[in-house]
Amino acid sequence: MAKAAPVTSQNEKMVIAASSLGTVFEWYDFFLYGLLASFISAQFFSAVNETTGFILALAAFAAGFVVRPFGALLFGRIGDLVGRKNTFIVTMTLMGLSTFAVGLLPNYASIGVAAPLILVTLRLLQGLAVGGEYGGAATYVAEHAPEGRRGFFTSWIQATATIGLFAALLVVIGLRTAMGEEAFADWGWRVPFLISIFLLAISLWIRMQLEESPVFQQMKEEGTTSDAPLSEAFGRWGNLKIVLIVLFGAIAGQAVVWYTGQFYALFFLEKILKVDGATANILIAVALVIGTPLFVFFGWLSDRVGRKKIILTGLALAALTYFPLFGALTEAANPALAQAQERAPVTVNANPDSCSLQFDPIGRNTFDTTGCDIAKSALAKAGIPYRNVSYTRDPDTAFVTIGDAVIEVAPGHDTSALTATIAEAGYPSAADPAEIDRVKVVLILFALLIMVTMTYGPIAAMLVEIFPSRIRYTSMSLPYHVGNGWFGGFLPTVAFAMVAATGSIYFGLWYPVAIAAGTFVIGLIFLPETYRRRIDD
Repeated sequence: MAKAAPVTSQNEKMVIAASSLGTVFEWYDFFLYGLLASFISAQFFSAVNETTGFILALAAFAAGFVVRPFGALLFGRIGDLVGRKNTFIVTMTLMGLSTFAVGLLPNYASIGVAAPLILVTLRLLQGLAVGGEYGGAATYVAEHAPEGRRGFFTSWIQATATIGLFAALLVVIGLRTAMGEEAFADWGWRVPFLISIFLLAISLWIRMQLEESPVFQQMKEEGTTSDAPLSEAFGRWGNLKIVLIVLFGAIAGQAVVWYTGQFYALFFLEKILKVDGATANILIAVALVIGTPLFVFFGWLSDRVGRKKIILTGLALAALTYFPLFGALTEAANPALAQAQERAPVTVNANPDSCSLQFDPIGRNTFDTTGCDIAKSALAKAGIPYRNVSYTRDPDTAFVTIGDAVIEVAPGHDTSALTATIAEAGYPSAADPAEIDRVKVVLILFALLIMVTMTYGPIAAMLVEIFPSRIRYTSMSLPYHVGNGWFGGFLPTVAFAMVAATGSIYFGLWYPVAIAAGTFVIGLIFLPETYRRRIDD
């Protein structure tokens, strides 16, 4: 066992502030893309239909998450070999330059298919950078924290993702308000990416003031650092087993709760409930202001009652409440839509073999060869929720019921009768700003955020405590980024595609509900409690 780590000469508050502020800027860079997905869809995926374009834009957003585990392997190994500080300086530089480049990238109209290809490449570089950043920052702060306060110290790192999202929201809201929607959609969306170069300079200067982690410095002086952190972390069953338990018994569920409570809630408001983008951003921002301190609260609380029970309680609440909370969100944000669904539900009665997925990645399908495709395309474009019913008597014709009305849709027919009946049934083309219950919406978003903070606030301390110091950076980074990069990062894309495929605006919630419930069960059985462990061995 290594000797107790020497007391660091740095002020503890400086360690937290410098590490957290740098990580805030990095998350700001990473989340800008998600916030501006609608504009990026129009700029870089304009060759396909609107629904497909948005799914592709979300898929490009998710591309950054695909490579996060590889960034975790690459930079985690470097962090265990050469140190925590220098590694997350490199990751920050890579992130900042990639983000700046997005702001300069010509759109599809200018350079054709090269534009989305370059965009995806930049997202991949961002994902690699984030894959190396989190493990370094969390490990660095935890290894400076006194015994009994690691949950509190690392909770500030946990809050950085939400604070970075909030900072990005403020910038986007401010620019949209100052320059107007037309100018912002044309060129103003680039500005948040471009100003990240200044944030990069500030972040690098802050990080350069830090010293190396005392635990790593002690291992280096004693010659006990790992020579092969990858093989030690994943080539030995004892440690690999813990990696798998952490992934499937904690992080997978934490990831879907985080992305549902913040990103999918935003997409749900804007793309499904048709709340205008500026209003949706403001409502999310207000909820974040109210809820962000809970990251620190639950981190502090986990130092007293344990990490496991707080994380599992958040997972259970999410699995049990998502459907009623999102139903309430519909009633509060777009009451006309909720009333129309209740009064005149829409059903598409058609032969399933004649119905496409309404997803066209190459832009060649116009969805006009069968009645089912024509009907569903019109409903999807109008944002109308519907239910599918199998009707096999007529292979090419669909019968759309809207309340008591029945509209026949066949190849060669226009959709004017369908559109008119939808309007007569009271389905709104957009949420009426005057009818939005803003207080109720914020309270619902805050409730979602409570579960986010319960699952995410204590998890960094748990990850640091569960793995040995010589391979800590590598061991904790991979399961964290597999969980958050793959289970969580794909959530907006998968959930929105599930909605587009089925017509049910709530069907996408089955993805986070199932994963949160499964993680709860696995964690309850296999996940150990760690809050009283030492981390200097």
